[in-house]
Amino acid sequence: MLIGPSGVGKTHLAVAALKELTGKGFHCLFCDYRELLKQIQNSYNPSVQTTELDLLRPVFETDIVLLDDLGAVKPSEWVWDTVSIILNTRYNEKRTTVITSNFLDGPSAGADGAIGARRATREETLGDRVGERMRSRLFEMCSLVLVNGKDYRQRFRMAGLR
Repeated sequence: MLIGPSGVGKTHLAVAALKELTGKGFHCLFCDYRELLKQIQNSYNPSVQTTELDLLRPVFETDIVLLDDLGAVKPSEWVWDTVSIILNTRYNEKRTTVITSNFLDGPSAGADGAIGARRATREETLGDRVGERMRSRLFEMCSLVLVNGKDYRQRFRMAGLR
C-alpha cells in the first residue's frame, strides 16, 4: 500500500510495478476506486445489462489488482461494505492487491476519541475513509510504503508545460 499526498507519484510507481509483473506473465488489472464504485452502482440500474458480479469477477479473480486512490469516495455503509467484499475476497484467495491512497494512516476520529472542535479540524485519515475494520485488515495484508515529495503536477504547471 503506497500512501502519501497527491501528485507524488504513487500511481505512477504502482502502474510501473504492474507493467513489470505483466511482462513476467502475471495477469494484472488496474482499478480506479471511484470508477469501480460508480460502475457497481450503475449495475443496479435495471436498464443496464451488467451485474455487480460481472463487474467484480475480474477484480476477484485477477492475479494482481491495483486499487488506485482508495478512500477517494466519501464513506458510506455501502462503500465500506463494497470495499470490504473486494479486499476480503482477495485476501482470502491469497491474491496480491496493490493499493494507493492520498490519506495518511491513522485511526478514525471515533477510534482516537476526537470530539468537538478537534474532530472538525483534524485531517481525515485512512481510518476515517475506510473504517477501522478495513484499516486493520489492510495492515494485515499490506506492507505500508510512504511516498513523500512535492506535488509533481504543480511543479509541471509552474514550469509552463501545460
